[in-house]
Amino acid sequence: MKIAERWFVWAGMVLLGGIALAGLVVAVYAAWLFHDLPDASELADYRPPTATRVYAGDGTLIGEFSDERRIYVSYDQIPETVIQAFLAAEDRNFFQHGGIDVGGIGRASIKNVFNLVQGRRLEGGSTITQQVAKNVLLTNESSLNRKLKEAILANRLEATLSKEQILNLYLNEIFLGYRSFGIASAAYNYFGKSLAQLTPDEAAFLASLPKGPNNYHPKRHPGAAKGRRDWVLGEMEQSGWLTEAQLVEMRARPLATRDAPQRSEYKDADFFVEEARRQAAANPDFGAQLRAGGFYMRTTLDPTLQTAARQALMQGLENYDRRHGWRGGWGTTDFAEGWQAAALKEQAPPERRTWQAAAIESVSGNTVRIRTAKDDESGTLIAADAAWANANKQLRRGELIFVEKKNGQFALKQLPRVNGALVAIEPQSGRVLAMVGGYSYALSSFNRATQARRQPGSAFKPFVYATALEGDFTPASIVLDAPISFAGGANGQRWTPENYSREYYGPQSLRRGLELSRNVMTVRLADAVGMKKIVDQSARMGIPGLQPNLSVSLGAGEVTPLEITAAYSAFANGGRRITPYLIDYVQDRDGETIFRADNRSCRECGRGFSGQESPRLQPRGTQVIDPITAYQMSSMLEGVVQRGTAASARGLGRWVGGKTGTTNEYRSAWFVGFTTDIVVGVFIGFDDNRSLGSGETGATTPVPIFNEFMQTALKERPARPFVRPKNAVFRMVNGIEEAFRPGTERQAPAPVQAPTQPVGPQNYYEVVRREQEAAASGATAPPPPAAAPPPKKAPAEDLSGLY
Repeated sequence: MKIAERWFVWAGMVLLGGIALAGLVVAVYAAWLFHDLPDASELADYRPPTATRVYAGDGTLIGEFSDERRIYVSYDQIPETVIQAFLAAEDRNFFQHGGIDVGGIGRASIKNVFNLVQGRRLEGGSTITQQVAKNVLLTNESSLNRKLKEAILANRLEATLSKEQILNLYLNEIFLGYRSFGIASAAYNYFGKSLAQLTPDEAAFLASLPKGPNNYHPKRHPGAAKGRRDWVLGEMEQSGWLTEAQLVEMRARPLATRDAPQRSEYKDADFFVEEARRQAAANPDFGAQLRAGGFYMRTTLDPTLQTAARQALMQGLENYDRRHGWRGGWGTTDFAEGWQAAALKEQAPPERRTWQAAAIESVSGNTVRIRTAKDDESGTLIAADAAWANANKQLRRGELIFVEKKNGQFALKQLPRVNGALVAIEPQSGRVLAMVGGYSYALSSFNRATQARRQPGSAFKPFVYATALEGDFTPASIVLDAPISFAGGANGQRWTPENYSREYYGPQSLRRGLELSRNVMTVRLADAVGMKKIVDQSARMGIPGLQPNLSVSLGAGEVTPLEITAAYSAFANGGRRITPYLIDYVQDRDGETIFRADNRSCRECGRGFSGQESPRLQPRGTQVIDPITAYQMSSMLEGVVQRGTAASARGLGRWVGGKTGTTNEYRSAWFVGFTTDIVVGVFIGFDDNRSLGSGETGATTPVPIFNEFMQTALKERPARPFVRPKNAVFRMVNGIEEAFRPGTERQAPAPVQAPTQPVGPQNYYEVVRREQEAAASGATAPPPPAAAPPPKKAPAEDLSGLY
């Protein structure tokens, strides 16, 4: 007995020690398990990262910035059908259990026995609460530790949050494929709908995705996707949320989803949206949170004008490209099996959705048969297109080309290599209404409207004339149009600027010099005014960084299309410099405005109406030129359209002004035009700055692009007369009403003999000396006599030796 008792005592001690040791191990394990367990109360104010959505001025969605494409919705914004679909698929007893569904775990365990035998995917018994704990607070590792933490956190979540809060977290956090985080984003990406627009079968498909979005991809696995959707519909019927008739109807519907997720329905604003993103990211107030803060960003974009700008620029570039001939197909094929798949790898730009790849089957003169790669459709090229191509480079069998179906035949298409930009600004405010930075954003995201710095050529001349008008000159002042030469040019050679037409017309008014873009007159005027003044004035108007060299007066400096277009705004708005902007205001996810472009204050705007005059805000911008000078320039630039180098825009009617520009060796072509309500800049040029070709001036391609765009713009904003300054003095000069600052009205000159036009290059200082002697004697050079014969040919835009 003593031995037995002794062993009994030892056994008891060992057992108690084992229990104590197990308790210690459990305590240590529990301490280790809980030491880094997140606090479930943090989720009471949890806000998942959400996308910043970008809207046009009229509310059209035009883009989105996000790392996780998510649209946050509150619980009361989620339709009951969507909630029922997810409960049926994931956790039918969600509103009954306390975070862990013991019955659900038991059912899943029994099913997993059969799933294991049949080699199927094992089911989990996790509730929605557990999934929230895992998705938001834990990692995705598969381990006992994580499962225990998940169960503990689920219990804490149920004690901290309401069922509605937990479900709202779940539905906004889950990943559902198609780059969609949360149900609102998924509804848009899969179906192009809001949550409220979803039908029960569509909601059931979204509810089928949490278990494995890639396994039920609607395009790659359509059968599995529809089968899973139908299963969810069956679960909804068993729960009493669908009738049997509804179940039959919903299961009979095909699963129709988008081919791919889309950020917005509107697709013409890629360059604009990217520039808005760049500017927003640089904002110190909210830029760091741009891709996760869920901001609402309202921009200045006018979708109607943006679409017109894209179409006008693309068509203009294609027209230029067609003038310069067919370059040949972009590939070849021998029509071996699978040639269609190889041809379809070369995609037409997304902006040209009707273009398709094709191969030439046979060529007989201008009768060319082709076969499309996608639909395997045969047809013939339009004879005129075939003749155009054959005139430059003979079409051959097997060439891969782009075509567009038209009236039963196919038009031959060619991607232009030239590029350009168009930007439209509201001159009163600086709102950028449209911006296109190239032919196709998909082919090149380089934004030529804001990033390409090029010489503007004669498009810069208005700033020379504006500076002169700010001084002692008037539109009727006379400047000699005659050859001139300067010492100390490049490589020590003399610089002799020339008119493009190589013709000279003697004394001319400032108006006529600008209308006909006379280079020599501009250089004389710039020298008389002083290039330092011109450069300083240009900087005040929005074109900084120029050097005070005489060649700059002909456009030798570098500008971006956005800069020069904004600078022209001062001519249309009464002389004020405005800052162009793309973002009107930004609101956070709570609706609080955190940024507003218009920061003008109005102390009386909140008062009630009492019969008094309404409050008036000060005009935007800084006054940089006299309003009379602005009107003089508007009138003179209107003359450029009516009688000068931009006469091809005359069909737009009165009160449209602008200036063409062409640079050395035709490397860049410009036109900046405006009315009282809109300023438009058009730039054309190759990215490598090579020549556009002889004769490709600002009037050849940019002006037609401007004309096409303005056909749309003038429907919304009809041209109005330029605002006449109240203190200006108006006089008729050569049949044109000119504006003068008081005291500078043009006096009738004494009749004198017109000077003989100099022949050949003249020494600049000798010309100045003769002019000074003439001025000292009281003689002024009159304008050319009315009866003088016109030039033999219409004056073209001036380029000179450089421009």
